[in-house]
Amino acid sequence: MTLGEELRQASQALNTEGIPDHSLEAQILLAHALGFSRAQLLARPERPLSPAELRVFWAMLARRLKREPTAYILQNREFYGRDFFVDRRVLIPRPETEVLVDRALAAAKRLGEDVTIADVGTGSGAVAVSLALELPRARLFALDVSAEALEVARINCAKHGVSGRVKPLQGDMLSSLPGPVQMVAANLPYVPDGAELAPELLYEPALALRGGPDGLRALRSFLHQVADALLRGGAFLLEIGAGQEAEVRKLVLAHFPGAGVSVFPDLGGVPRVVEVTPESGA
Repeated sequence: MTLGEELRQASQALNTEGIPDHSLEAQILLAHALGFSRAQLLARPERPLSPAELRVFWAMLARRLKREPTAYILQNREFYGRDFFVDRRVLIPRPETEVLVDRALAAAKRLGEDVTIADVGTGSGAVAVSLALELPRARLFALDVSAEALEVARINCAKHGVSGRVKPLQGDMLSSLPGPVQMVAANLPYVPDGAELAPELLYEPALALRGGPDGLRALRSFLHQVADALLRGGAFLLEIGAGQEAEVRKLVLAHFPGAGVSVFPDLGGVPRVVEVTPESGA
């Protein structure tokens, strides 16, 4: 079998299973199996594949045909222009979450270069690591209830050289913080328990996805803790799900009457990040 023939067969198999972007997915998997770039792969369609190469590729393809996410098969996901290690211990970082990083960076400009930040629900550590790299004088705490997730976060801190400035801590929400910080960025589970999930999402940790009957159970717990975790003049940011903006605003203002509340959309126009400055109305 040649590269071109194998790509056609794999693409057809993925398409039969209803996997979007099946041609691209076939290219990504085969390139990874061979240690090639996609450009190298596509430049040599006539190259034959050895039996050993075919075994590696078809083992990967079999996992994808069972709808396991490609990021877990490759153990890699790009986020904010950088590569992060991921496996089934953590939620796969999404492009939508880059809005959370953007807004945190904007808030950091107001709070100063030496800002202290808590990243709640850190998972892979993608948000905390990205902020540490963009804010070289910041100090960060990467918080998660899952010890397994924090193992992955530590791998990514070491990979990107920020272990000295990002401290992973295990605990419920903000309970493990050693003291108040200037900013809190939270990517909490917000998918309602009854929502139907795509097959790929069934591979991801439910603890990081499911947020109770309305998806806001974790947010309610968070709001009970965040006031004590923020220094005066600080701010907190929340990633939210589609259709949750009005209820989130209501819950925030119930805890912080008069607070400044701003909502920012993702690239699809969906309200995605809520920024709260509790003392703006004081």
